[in-house]
Amino acid sequence: MVQVTFKHEPITLIGTEVKIGDSAPNFTVLANDLSPVTLEDSKGKVRLISVVPSLDTGTCDAQTRKFNERASELGDNVVILTISNDLPFAQKRWCAAAGIDSVQTLSDHRDLSFGEAYGVAIKELRLLTRAIFVVDTNDKVTYVEYVPEATEHPNYEKAIEAVKALTN
Repeated sequence: MVQVTFKHEPITLIGTEVKIGDSAPNFTVLANDLSPVTLEDSKGKVRLISVVPSLDTGTCDAQTRKFNERASELGDNVVILTISNDLPFAQKRWCAAAGIDSVQTLSDHRDLSFGEAYGVAIKELRLLTRAIFVVDTNDKVTYVEYVPEATEHPNYEKAIEAVKALTN
């Protein structure tokens, strides 16, 4: 299993580690209007799944803004999903204040469905650890990054390159 720290302290991740070449596990999370969203809802598109502990922190805020800014260069066949355990109402408020319009924020607070399916649920905190997954149009995982220290940034360029490799 992946070894991750949070503020340099070891944490326990719940769920199954996802690896390149795996079939992307399905999940059910909540949209900002409380409607259920699954991986199947974006079938046929390339998915960049950006996982953050909480949009209310500086690194998570920056990560979500960065992918929102880069979305226009990825094309119409790409969906960017940002998943956290923040409440849907808080996500909606944050998106409005931050001007986020190209990333869909989704909440895993209810069931940890995504967190457990992708091995990113932090047992001690009931948050999700920082990670990036790229899933192709056939639901195969083509890129995975579990950020070793959850308070640090992911490799944005590698994630964007992984998406572009599927859309060119």
